[in-house]
Amino acid sequence: MAALVGLAGALRAEDELPEFAACLSAEADRYEWRLQLHRGRALDAEDFDLWDVRGVEYCGNIGVTRCDRSEAPLDCQRALTAEQEALHGEVMAGLPAPEVTGEGLPERLYHTAWHLARDVSAGPDCAGSTEVMATWCAAREANLRLKSAVLAWQVGRYLGLAQPAVIAGWAKPPPPPRPRLRPED
Repeated sequence: MAALVGLAGALRAEDELPEFAACLSAEADRYEWRLQLHRGRALDAEDFDLWDVRGVEYCGNIGVTRCDRSEAPLDCQRALTAEQEALHGEVMAGLPAPEVTGEGLPERLYHTAWHLARDVSAGPDCAGSTEVMATWCAAREANLRLKSAVLAWQVGRYLGLAQPAVIAGWAKPPPPPRPRLRPED
């Protein structure tokens, strides 16, 4: 019986996937936390974890999964694509163009990430696909562009060139964590 209750709870939790914007806001908040841990320290090889955009990809995947579960998956994915493209523009609007490539790793990484995030596809990435696959592909490509923009923002934040996402306006403060149930004795 306890196994069935546990399974039902897990299924209910799976149905409660966060919305894309809330997920991305939480990722921006996690970055600010990581950034505070690294302030004042000399950079070393372990600091490559500081600039990590896997969470942005996760949020995009969650967004697509939510769309797949919706009543109008293709319309939902088109809206998700538009949302990611708009966020890409907002993130990039808050990032200054890099000046001459600096000597240090963060400056060189910012220069590269900023230019990568401004890149435009050389052609229709999703051409020749069915409508379902083309819609998914467009959402995926928008997420990849957003990942590049968030990477540039992360390095820009480290260098003091960019504002926190909440202040810049492209993220909201995440809701406080929900209290967890205490295990029964």
